[in-house]
Amino acid sequence: MADTCGQVLLGSGLTVLSHPLMYIKVLVQVGHEPLPPTLGRNFFGRQVYQLPGLFAYAKHIVKIDGKAGLFKGLAPRLCAGSIGTIVHSKVLQVGSHCRLESGNCKKDDISSLQQVVNETTKEMVARSCATIVTHPFHVITLRCMVQFIGRETKYSGVFDSIVTIYKEEGILGFFAGLIPRLLGDILSLWICNMLAHLVNTYAIDSSMNHMGEIKNCSQAITGFFASMLTYPFMLVSNLMAVNSCGLAGGLPPYASVYPNWVECWRHLSREGNTSRGNSLFFRKVPAGKTYAVDQQRFF
Repeated sequence: MADTCGQVLLGSGLTVLSHPLMYIKVLVQVGHEPLPPTLGRNFFGRQVYQLPGLFAYAKHIVKIDGKAGLFKGLAPRLCAGSIGTIVHSKVLQVGSHCRLESGNCKKDDISSLQQVVNETTKEMVARSCATIVTHPFHVITLRCMVQFIGRETKYSGVFDSIVTIYKEEGILGFFAGLIPRLLGDILSLWICNMLAHLVNTYAIDSSMNHMGEIKNCSQAITGFFASMLTYPFMLVSNLMAVNSCGLAGGLPPYASVYPNWVECWRHLSREGNTSRGNSLFFRKVPAGKTYAVDQQRFF
């Protein structure tokens, strides 16, 4: 219990610190570009037109809403993080208890690959349960953020937002965008763990010094690679969570009204936007797109 409380406190602190980054990323994912491109230099020193990066975007938000404006949607996100940590911990405990009771706890009797598969499966179940339980708070978080685009106040608090979503969309409204989010999390977890296993088994000499640090480093690298591969799932999930919810950021011209997440993915693929918002630094102007000053977006 003490470990779980510590994880909740640590996670809450990290959530507060990272919230402005997520806020700006979500606005970019939706397609909101309040500042026009400027002439700058890329990584190789060549002059190119670039979109405002993280700090310029943050300064724009502060200019309009003050520093507190960078933390819109923080309350439901903190709820999601805290509840998710508790659910994740409880599911892992139940899984470990069941394995002990079944007598399937002798790691020496199975191969290293089977151990990785077993641990990944257990982690997948725990993460999926936590994601499903907390997804309604995730939806509220995203909608609180996207209100910045149209200056709406429709989603003003956790409880008011719950009532609003239930009245307008029913129970299913709380789970908008859940399927691509789950798929992305599961694929990312399996890609990360299996790649890390391959690297640790075949690319790293077990006799090397500091094996623990090296394995942790390989896990971090494969995790970053997996998140890059599965980024489109997160993008589609976030867009579907705000799609056609009555906010300007979820309606044309920022977004089409998608009947399902597959159609959203296809539309992003046709437009070449499956990586939109993936980077908040050195953001280049989309090829073949024109910036509309009045609409603050590209078309």
